[in-house]
Amino acid sequence: MSKLIPLFSGSSGNSYYLASGGEGILIDVGRSAKQTLKALSDNNVDPRTIRAVFVTHEHCDHVNGVRVFANKLGIPVFSTRGTYDEMIKNGYADGKTDCRIIGSGGVDLDNMHIDSFPVSHDCAEGCGYRVDLGTAKFALATDLGYVSEAVENALSGCNAVVIESNHDLSMLRVGPYPYPLKRRIMSETGHLSNEMCASFLPKLVKSGAGRFVLAHLSKENNMPEIAYREALNTLTAEGMSVDLDYTLDVAPVVTNGKAVLF
Repeated sequence: MSKLIPLFSGSSGNSYYLASGGEGILIDVGRSAKQTLKALSDNNVDPRTIRAVFVTHEHCDHVNGVRVFANKLGIPVFSTRGTYDEMIKNGYADGKTDCRIIGSGGVDLDNMHIDSFPVSHDCAEGCGYRVDLGTAKFALATDLGYVSEAVENALSGCNAVVIESNHDLSMLRVGPYPYPLKRRIMSETGHLSNEMCASFLPKLVKSGAGRFVLAHLSKENNMPEIAYREALNTLTAEGMSVDLDYTLDVAPVVTNGKAVLF
């Protein structure tokens, strides 16, 4: 049995714990090392079982605690070359940090094989991750402006998927953000809206995916119930039944102790 725990999700910090067979990884450490270690403790996770950190991109809500966390535990940090360069330049990694570039062949850690795939976002070289856990497959795609062919291929057939459902378009359009920021969020290098995320989910169900976690919700331009309802209504319109054809959760801003098992 594999386990996913969304430790943090949203603009104030992102981090996901994924484990199988007693060994785990973190995808992003977007809050301080102290906060991340507390979140792991609150979920009965021994940090000594974490083998590595995988970084999606260099924005602070994804890398704020990476350097201290990785250096404290003495574990490697994997990222794309572009993300690595930005982390070094901006102080999110230093000479003590064991930074490694994830190549086209991916990374093998115990019973996990981790591959990256490109996403469209306004960063140096953002990526998502697909993890083969032997008996199950997992994928994460957040901070992306649209669902590309590479993203679709990576998420298809995965038993569990974390996917961005960042904003409600109506809330964003009438909200307090300045127009240039609104335009950036809605662009192809911005973030997935509830509508865009929801429209992709039926295709994933047909591919064999079954457990969905909606993630990286905007505090100002979204609400969990709105994101959930958009996804649920779209899947229902396609004749798909919750808890029969799929399960649907929304990642909390701070972990509530609920793990997704798959």
